[in-house]
Amino acid sequence: MLASSVQRSKPTPYPSKARSALIRRAVVVLLVLVALALITISFRSPTAGALHDMQGAGSTALRPFQVAATRVAQPFRDAYDYFSGISSTKAENTRLKREVRELRRDATANRAAAIKAQQYKNLLHLETGRTFPTGYDTVNAGVISFPSGTFAHSVEIDAGSSSGVRLNSPVVSGDGLVGIVSNVEPETAVVTLLTDPSTFVSARDIQTRIRGMVHTGLGGTLILDQVGKQQKVKKGDTLITDGTHNARYPDLYPYGIEIGRVSSVNAMDTATFLQVQVTPFANLGSLDAVGVLVPKKQHR
Repeated sequence: MLASSVQRSKPTPYPSKARSALIRRAVVVLLVLVALALITISFRSPTAGALHDMQGAGSTALRPFQVAATRVAQPFRDAYDYFSGISSTKAENTRLKREVRELRRDATANRAAAIKAQQYKNLLHLETGRTFPTGYDTVNAGVISFPSGTFAHSVEIDAGSSSGVRLNSPVVSGDGLVGIVSNVEPETAVVTLLTDPSTFVSARDIQTRIRGMVHTGLGGTLILDQVGKQQKVKKGDTLITDGTHNARYPDLYPYGIEIGRVSSVNAMDTATFLQVQVTPFANLGSLDAVGVLVPKKQHR
């Protein structure tokens, strides 16, 4: 019994892969033909035919499923729209910020150009005015380097010896005296400002004809020094350069350049001279354009 052979049933043969593919293709072709036939009948049949009635009934039957599917999908659609809107808003915000930065940069450049143009215009007005020193030409220059610290009192200009700038040439703005050229290169020059402790300018009060020496006082402000207590100087008086009085000892600054205005006058019992403070006409902290005064006749 145990050694006897057991009869097994033959396995059911599976259809081949080629046959299965052929069946699938036949089903697809049949469905396409049926769909084309239904579309053709639908277009050619009257609007009130039985086929249209079947279509309406099918649409009505499927309507609840369509509504349910729409309601289920709506939150996902809203979430997609929300995140898509956030992304679009961020991109738009970035673009607008970039445009604002560009507009602000352009506006700043335009303001700077307008200020510089106004300073050149003031220089031209000074050069053509009646108070401009006789016997001098002007080399106009732009300021390319400003004081680097509290104790720095010089600027660099973009004109040098190749443009006619000379050492110890007076420098003015459209408002008044700025300083003197202290170093010259072929294409640039250094201007020591009126507020530098080493700068001394012979000055005259045009209202009272009183003379003195303008320089920086102990407090860092400009003062008119060497004015006796018996002499009269009033607040609001205008000071100009006094110029040369002896041809053998020419002054560095020609006569008539406006320096500044007297801002205060004080007299101390123990002092020999008046304490006269001066506010310069030139805004030495915001220079963009200056004029270097060069003699028309070069001294040998």
